[in-house]
Amino acid sequence: MTILGTAHERGITTLTLDSPANRNALSARLVGELAQALTDCAKDDSVRAVVLTHTGSTFSAGADLKAPPNPYTFVALLRQIVTLPKPVVARVTGHVRAGGLGLLGACDIAAASSASDFAFPGVGIGVAPAVISLPLLERMDPRAAERYYLTGERFDAAEAARIGLLTLAADDVDAALGPVLEGLRKASAQGLAASKELLAARVLETFDRDAEDLVQRSASLFASPEAREGMTAFLERRDPAWVL
Repeated sequence: MTILGTAHERGITTLTLDSPANRNALSARLVGELAQALTDCAKDDSVRAVVLTHTGSTFSAGADLKAPPNPYTFVALLRQIVTLPKPVVARVTGHVRAGGLGLLGACDIAAASSASDFAFPGVGIGVAPAVISLPLLERMDPRAAERYYLTGERFDAAEAARIGLLTLAADDVDAALGPVLEGLRKASAQGLAASKELLAARVLETFDRDAEDLVQRSASLFASPEAREGMTAFLERRDPAWVL
C-alpha cells in the first residue's frame, strides 16, 4: 500500500501525500515514494507540470520522529524539486509545519486556502529549521523569517503570501490555481525548463554552499539533551522543562 497518490489530467500530474493518520509526516517511506514519483514525472513527456497536495487537514507536520528519513535523503528530495525540469506547484488546504514548509519552499509556485496555517516549531523542541532553510531563506522576507523562526508563532495564509512563503492565498485555492495551471499547459516544455533553470540558480547556490553544514548542524541539535527533552515533552503532550 502506497502513501502517495498519483493522478494525471491534461498534462498535470497530481501527487498527493496520503498518510493522514500521522498528519503526512515526512517518513523515510513517504520521502522515498515522493522522490520516485518525481523521477517518473521528469522522464514522462506527457507531464507538463506537477501539483503536490495532500489528504487530511495537514499538508505535512514535518519529519516523522518515529521513522525519519536520512537527512541527506531529505536534502536530495528538496533539491530534486528545485531542479526538476518541470514546474512543481504546491496546493495546500490545511496546516503546514517544519519540514512541510521546506517542501513549500522548494516548489516553484505555492498556493494555499485561506483556512491554512503555518509555523516553524523547531525552537519549541530545542532545534532549528536548519535543512529547510536551503530553499526557504532565498524566498522569504528576512525580517519575517527572523520573527517566525525565533518565536514559532502560527501565521495565516495571507501572512504567508505577504512574506514570500506562498505565491498566493485564496478562499478557493482551486479556483485561484485554475489560471496558473492553464498557463503551464500552454507553455512549451523547453520554455518551462529553461525558465525554471534561471529562477532556481540562486537557490541551488545555497544548496551547494550550505547543505553539508546544515545537515551536520541539524544532526548535532537533534542529538542534544535539550532536543531529547523537547521531543519527549512533545510526544507526552507536556511543556518542556525550559518553559518559563
